[in-house]
Amino acid sequence: MTETSELDDSFHVFDTTLRDGAQREGINLTVADKLAIARHLDDFGVGFIEGGWPGANPRDTEFFARAQQEIDFKHAQLVAFGSTRRAGAKASEDPQVKGLLESGAPVITLVAKSHDRHVELALRTTLEENLEMVRDTVSYLRSHGRRVFVDCEHFFDGYRANPEYAKAVVRAASEAGADVVVLCDTNGGMLPAQVQAVVATVLADTGARLGIHAQDDTGCAVANTLAAVDAGATHVQCTANGYGERVGNSNLFPVVAALELKYGKKVLPEGALREMTRISHAIAEVVNLTPATHQPYVGVSAFAHKGGLHASAIKVDPALYQHIEPEQVGNTMRMLVSDMAGRASVELKGKELGIDISGDRELVGRVVDRVKERELQGYTYEAADASFELLLRAEAEGKARTYFEVESWRAIVEDRPDGTHANEATVKLFAKGERIVATAEGNGPVNALDRALRVALEKIYPQLAKLELVDYKVRILEGKHGTQSTTRVLISTSDGTGEWSTVGVAENVIAASWQALEDAYTYGLLRAGVEPAA
Repeated sequence: MTETSELDDSFHVFDTTLRDGAQREGINLTVADKLAIARHLDDFGVGFIEGGWPGANPRDTEFFARAQQEIDFKHAQLVAFGSTRRAGAKASEDPQVKGLLESGAPVITLVAKSHDRHVELALRTTLEENLEMVRDTVSYLRSHGRRVFVDCEHFFDGYRANPEYAKAVVRAASEAGADVVVLCDTNGGMLPAQVQAVVATVLADTGARLGIHAQDDTGCAVANTLAAVDAGATHVQCTANGYGERVGNSNLFPVVAALELKYGKKVLPEGALREMTRISHAIAEVVNLTPATHQPYVGVSAFAHKGGLHASAIKVDPALYQHIEPEQVGNTMRMLVSDMAGRASVELKGKELGIDISGDRELVGRVVDRVKERELQGYTYEAADASFELLLRAEAEGKARTYFEVESWRAIVEDRPDGTHANEATVKLFAKGERIVATAEGNGPVNALDRALRVALEKIYPQLAKLELVDYKVRILEGKHGTQSTTRVLISTSDGTGEWSTVGVAENVIAASWQALEDAYTYGLLRAGVEPAA
């Protein structure tokens, strides 16, 4: 099932997206989802993938059975999660422990209580019995050939309350054969300096191999994880994109990037770091959450530059405003064109779009002025690259790209006596010397306009058949109020191989939508290599 990884065992990257990450509000993973995420994580090259709690629910039990049959793990080992045996019982007779063995996972993570109050109030047993539960369960699983990690739940709170007992749990797990004892900040309340001090002390006093599991309730999970590494931890537990209960867990991607690029630790297979942005976004798609745009390293805004001063420096040397090369993590630098843009921003954006205007100062100046004028009216080009490219080409070529000329358009919303609604649009336009009139119905007036425009143009430009409107956003801009407010519409369109965004601004949402639709179809034809109408 699992090939030996090229990495040694001196440092572990352990992912718990399928178990702890799945506890995030709004995430509900099917078995197919879990299998897909496991494949992505194995492609990324993590050492361990915690798949869930077999025996605790049918879904996790099925996942372990199918994962071992359907996934040829190249880098990761599959990990089953469970708890120490019940108080007063034997590990060999505990059904939950039996379920862990039956999962077939080569590695098992046991959660153990390390806070004395949790032992007495939650487990309702004695402190000594809890230590025996740890020893018995670890040694039993080890006797069956399983590698065992122990998660010391609420460790840092327990250490604060009773440091000697917390360390006794670590010793009990290590002496019974646990390969790693993981110190868990279960409530997420620790700060980096505190974590570093505790981990260093526990390491010195117990000699156990230590790991770290940090929740993000103070916003310090990644920092706390790296602080533990600074103190000697050699096992980090994280989740993809920081998913997890409450506000989440330590985010796998910035942790791994820091380890590889800042610490110089080889924790991934060769070349895997360059796949990080792709893996992050792919997992976000599986869990049906929009990728966080401002996430470190992998967010689309991670290397996006807006200010003209920044752009001027980046034009000389990108390293002046970027801490790494975006390509190292599979991302790209982006220049955002807005009313804050200067000449350098526009030149770099043009270069990014494949249009070199750096030698024409007059043209660059016109584009800068045009952008600032339009953004004063409510347009935004930092989120509408396609509309900006059309503007740039119009200035550079002396005229706008024209594939069709609109004579008129209208949208009708009919409210019927039976409570239903009908939306109909009519578009009249000229394309390649032909006057075309098209009418279509839709789910709302904008959708009706989109369909009517498509019906009209597809006769002349069959390339438009594969275009699809994939996102539609409306924002009421500041200024006037109520129905007299200026409206901005952003539309995202796809042709199956790429996606682009266009913008429209008007005093009503239908007119603003029409502007964005015109740009979207014009840009789609430009992408398809169609020559403009004469």
